[in-house]
Amino acid sequence: MKTWARASNEKLRYDAPVVSRYYLETFGCQMNVHDSDRMGEVLRAHGWTAVDSAEDAELVVFNTCSVREKAEQKLRSEVGKLAPLKAARPDLVIAVAGCVAQQEGEKLLKRVAHIDIVVGPDNILELPKLVQEQLAGAPPRARTEFDLVETSFLSASPEAGRTPASAMVTTMKGCDERCSFCIVPYTRGPERYRPAAEIVNEVAKWVSSGAQEVLLLGQTVDSYRDESLPPPESDNPDESQFPSLLRVIAESVPGLKRLRYTSPHPRHATASLARAHAEVGILAHHIHLPVQSGSNRVLKRMIRRYTREEFVIRARRLLAAQPDMTMSTDIIVGFPGETDEDFEATLSLIREVGFTALFGFKYSPRPYTPALHLVDDVPESVKAQRLARLFETIELQGAAHLQGLIGRQEWVLFEGASKTDKNVGGLRRFQGRTLRNEIVHVQIPSEYDLTNVMALATIARANKHSLEGELEGDRMETLPRRMRTSRSLPLVRQT
Repeated sequence: MKTWARASNEKLRYDAPVVSRYYLETFGCQMNVHDSDRMGEVLRAHGWTAVDSAEDAELVVFNTCSVREKAEQKLRSEVGKLAPLKAARPDLVIAVAGCVAQQEGEKLLKRVAHIDIVVGPDNILELPKLVQEQLAGAPPRARTEFDLVETSFLSASPEAGRTPASAMVTTMKGCDERCSFCIVPYTRGPERYRPAAEIVNEVAKWVSSGAQEVLLLGQTVDSYRDESLPPPESDNPDESQFPSLLRVIAESVPGLKRLRYTSPHPRHATASLARAHAEVGILAHHIHLPVQSGSNRVLKRMIRRYTREEFVIRARRLLAAQPDMTMSTDIIVGFPGETDEDFEATLSLIREVGFTALFGFKYSPRPYTPALHLVDDVPESVKAQRLARLFETIELQGAAHLQGLIGRQEWVLFEGASKTDKNVGGLRRFQGRTLRNEIVHVQIPSEYDLTNVMALATIARANKHSLEGELEGDRMETLPRRMRTSRSLPLVRQT
């Protein structure tokens, strides 16, 4: 058991146990995954070790999402499962972090008796101290304060053996768009931008530790501003300095092989951003541009601040930046007041733009959002039917796109073993992504390791949502063996 002792300077000092183990489960978007990575780094810096199950841990952390109702339901289910474990082990500390924590605060502690800590996204650094207080017998506590006065960003600290092929770097937090369906401005606060120098330094840190790709994160990542960068190209209020940030990163970190970002807002997808995609060689030939609806009437009710026609112009401009550029999107079906005609407009937009993939969701009312004042008048059965038709439409387009890649050679950045890897017959299955973000699987002898390797693969087959590739047989010996580094080998592309 962990204990507190009185140190000579009269401040409480924490006597860490021989074993301090934590289990962290993440729900939601890539921003939440990034926050979980930083939480893990903070905990490990204070002597904690990650484990694979709550049963083996002294601390359990749920990092939560509140954008969709299902994510909250999942949290309630997972926390509820821990009630017997908490009853058997009262010293177990259970913490809820992320957007649901920010949204509910103290109310979550009152609603679920066995939760000990509620901590918002801007209070991650306080987690070790809050845990220590709980272990010393303090009452449950919520910390959900935005850092509006002195904004800070948690900088990553790459650790030996933990460097991913693709590293996530945050550029901003919060959102000023105020879309009527979205709770993010409430759970993440107003927009605050990270200094460009900090971003570049963190990108360089990841690259020097072995990452080949960086994914820039932000709630509306392309609204980025920093006075140290050249001013926007025009007085258009939709212009930002995000294109300048992309250029500065590419120029300042020559070892970076690929650069991606998510999620941009269509309002800031200006001509200067399209030019950056045409001129910055390391930028991926793919962009995820959420549209939400193809109906102008629904877009206005959503407070998206662009029309269908404006979206099409901006999407086509981006798609024209590279000859093989692809685009994916987000769609909400069954938004209050959405008619059959509105939904048909969404389907026609998907065909018109030529999206190759999308994330589709049924509208669900979220707390504190303006859409709560609208009547949720689309029956659940209709939402389900529309979602099914949405997926049917995009799967036809996605399948045609993937089929068209058969026979091509693609540079694939392999992230590691596939989820379906079973090491059968001395073969292992690895998964990576092309420059356009298609998932590629290859099967190779188990003595080789493709983790964090960029290799040239020939596309042999198309699955429903991914591709099967093959590596040239006479080049297999150039692959790294397991437990060996992949850098400086012939199969790794040098740029």
